[in-house]
Amino acid sequence: MKKFEFKVLKKNKFARRGLIKTHRGKIETPVFMPVGTQATVKACTIDDIKKTGSQIILSNTYHLMIRPGVKRIENAGGLHKFMNCDLPILTDSGGFQVMSLSKLNKIDKEKGAIFNSHIDGKKFYLSPEESIKIQLGLNSDIVMVMDECPKKTNDYQTINKSMNLSLYWAERSKKAFGRNPHKALFGIIQGGLFKDLRQKSLKGLLKIGFDGYALGGLAVGETQDEMFTVLDDIKEHLPHDKPHYLMGVGTPNDILGAVKRGVDMFDCVLPTRSGRTGLAFTWQGRINIKNNKYQNDNTPLDPECKNLNLNKYSKNYLNHLFNTNEILGSMLLTLHNINFYQELMRAIRENIQNDTFDTFHDKYIDKL
Repeated sequence: MKKFEFKVLKKNKFARRGLIKTHRGKIETPVFMPVGTQATVKACTIDDIKKTGSQIILSNTYHLMIRPGVKRIENAGGLHKFMNCDLPILTDSGGFQVMSLSKLNKIDKEKGAIFNSHIDGKKFYLSPEESIKIQLGLNSDIVMVMDECPKKTNDYQTINKSMNLSLYWAERSKKAFGRNPHKALFGIIQGGLFKDLRQKSLKGLLKIGFDGYALGGLAVGETQDEMFTVLDDIKEHLPHDKPHYLMGVGTPNDILGAVKRGVDMFDCVLPTRSGRTGLAFTWQGRINIKNNKYQNDNTPLDPECKNLNLNKYSKNYLNHLFNTNEILGSMLLTLHNINFYQELMRAIRENIQNDTFDTFHDKYIDKL
């Protein structure tokens, strides 16, 4: 099997165009990963996802641990065979659910996160070792360390304690991961909105050594300016020869701003969740297709969309589908949004390559 590799091909100030090599294929960066939390990208088939140019998807350790369970997926031959996906898969560690489902869990330094299932109340223990064991059992290609993703707070001591716990768990995750050269293990930088804690977290992770470095603890309620400040505080310290991953982000202009600050990888439920509720992302801006003004609009959703199959359906027809609660509306708009995100990423890569990224960024940062 091929060893996981990353190479920067072109820089435009801090913006980077790169290439990740995995044994399942190559990934051009900057890259957006559609979210397939429960072994499916909602409302889409894997074949459709691939037609958008998606190169890698994300699934979630916590949710797959709860349902259907790792043993069932292992018995099916791993997550790729289970969901009929030959793309590389990155799995989150479950750390985000420590925050998002905080009412259902408690944290123990040694035992990890102790969960009561949001489905049936059954108790689960998700330690760093168990998280890595599950991800290896799923046979994911990029594995994330177990971390604590704290809620947004200005309490320095709370964030400091959480950051130190995440470093401790990162070290344990690395030991549990062992030697898997055809897979990658990413560390997760924590530290909230505090510059010194972010840099301390990164320094500790670099000492342990990982195949990539993610920024966690963002997209938890902070403003875009606060998020960009965190990236500005850390961008000069991130290792040049490793991929940089901003977890759970975000809107198209979040992505543009983060690429400008050196980020290579993104994931977010926004394009799929928005698609299911009638919000479309287009090169002209966002469209709420349920608005009555589209009832007699027979133009395509996005004239600039390069995937002409998606332009077969008018705004008028899509409006009808949503206002009659037809499932096809959610399917078409979800696919459109994922396709738009991938067109955006291709345009970002092309503009970095052509040294025109700043102009592209300034044109679209307030439009998308």
